[in-house]
Amino acid sequence: MSIDVSEHNMTSRSVPSLWRRLLAEFLGTGLLVTVVVGSGIAASKLSPGDIGLQLLENSFATALGLAVLILMLASVSGAHFNPVVTLADWFVGRRARGGFAGRDLAPYVLAQVIGGIGGAVLANLMFDLPTSLSATERVTPGTLLAEVVATAGLVLLIFSLARSGRGPVVIGPAVGAYIGSAYWFTSSTSFANPAVTIGRVFSDTFAGIAPVSVLPFIAAQLVGAVVGVLLVLALFPQRSPSR
Repeated sequence: MSIDVSEHNMTSRSVPSLWRRLLAEFLGTGLLVTVVVGSGIAASKLSPGDIGLQLLENSFATALGLAVLILMLASVSGAHFNPVVTLADWFVGRRARGGFAGRDLAPYVLAQVIGGIGGAVLANLMFDLPTSLSATERVTPGTLLAEVVATAGLVLLIFSLARSGRGPVVIGPAVGAYIGSAYWFTSSTSFANPAVTIGRVFSDTFAGIAPVSVLPFIAAQLVGAVVGVLLVLALFPQRSPSR
């Protein structure tokens, strides 16, 4: 559930200091989880008993919130908000001048995971709910396949736009629209993000996921990331100049 535009924006000027980028990743991932969990709680209160309407409200808020967060923080950190995007950014650009540095992988992922947990806690506090582990088990063969598809599509979307020179203008709204639609066309409701998956463990609400479901979901997301990167390299082997 995130984006990287660093191929275009951070090679032509000085890269922000690491602490600023980590703060942006912590804040962005945290607020993303707050949007996901908070809107899920609100939806369950506003539309009790109507799961379809709850999902519509949750997906609409998430799509808008994600687009806004990308637009707000992309110029600082690349607005990854997602470990698989960070890994893909490093791998795809590892031979390029100004590509994502391998030494920043672990700090980025740590900031994203801590931010995701903090975002769930914040959502619970805003709705006067306790922070407790979710009991919602989500693993089935179908949901794991859905996570592979959702994550592969997300990675392909992000890097196809970035490598074709359209990233800086459309990538935020495009990623928000993709995640909003993937809520509906995937059986897993498109987590597609290990940090968000871990964060959602800490809210036993509409958007929660049980701890037992986390590792299978993350494994499926990593497989999806590999598929997405392979598709990017096959379809967009070279980056086009920014337009």
